Amino acid sequence: MKGYLGIDIGSISTKGVVIDGDNNIIAKEYLWTEGDPMGAVKRLLKALEKQVGTKAEVVAVGTTGSARKLIGVMTGATVVKNEITAHAIGTTTVHPDVRTIFEIGGQDSKIIILENGYVIDYAMNTLCAAGTGSFLSSQANRLGVSVEDFGEIALTSKNPTNIAARCTVFAESDLVHKAQIGHKKEDIIAGLCKAVVTNYLNNIGKGKRICAPIVFQGGVSKNVGVKKAFENAVGCEVTVDENGHLMGAYGVAVLARKSGRERPFSFNTADVQFKTRGFECGKCANHCEIICVYRDDELIDSWGNKCDNGAVRR
Repeated sequence: MKGYLGIDIGSISTKGVVIDGDNNIIAKEYLWTEGDPMGAVKRLLKALEKQVGTKAEVVAVGTTGSARKLIGVMTGATVVKNEITAHAIGTTTVHPDVRTIFEIGGQDSKIIILENGYVIDYAMNTLCAAGTGSFLSSQANRLGVSVEDFGEIALTSKNPTNIAARCTVFAESDLVHKAQIGHKKEDIIAGLCKAVVTNYLNNIGKGKRICAPIVFQGGVSKNVGVKKAFENAVGCEVTVDENGHLMGAYGVAVLARKSGRERPFSFNTADVQFKTRGFECGKCANHCEIICVYRDDELIDSWGNKCDNGAVRR
């Protein structure tokens, strides 16, 4: 059976899926990037290889996420796409009637507006981590609770505390202040979930026409407290897919299958030595930052130059 591999490499987490010719997931993995995208992908490939076994032979690879180009070179990807395209394709494959996609990841968030299966508008927040997964994780640690229990605790609150969450620094100081004056922990946690949603809708969703059906994705979608806060804010049901945290990887796997460009892929890529080297080109006023990628000490690709002065030849 032919298999198609999709990898979504983000700043916080790395996701991977292998699908068959009917877009069914036959292997999936989610792990932390830990500041080492190449190392994370190697660990991802080893985990996926164990799940795939002899069930399928991977014939095409797609990559998305912040390190998509780097990992695309590493894996010999046939498709390299941005997160908006990958999430839209993945979601419409599973939920053909979706009109709005909410996505909150580890350090960024996005909204995608669709009509008849096509993206007509979108917005991203990549400048501030307020209201993202890393923000909630740090607040959970501050409150002494597990981030996995955050949502369930929030649902027990009867009177959510008002928390200012437009800025991470202000949110933390406000949280400490509210705890010191006697607010219950569950009320503070529910208030944080509500603040995340308010911040998202007032910034990412500002000026957007939000229509149902709505699908909520990203790691934060597993937080039932944030899901409930979204439903209270928009006044309708918000769907969280079982594999919503993998939808970028799933979408780019679907794109790899649809591309029709097949080439042999081996999970042994996880055992190959890859390294990168970055330098600033000073041959013109652009001062481009050039990145070179090596496989077993052989240059396989480079990018970053805006003119031929910075071009690096193999």
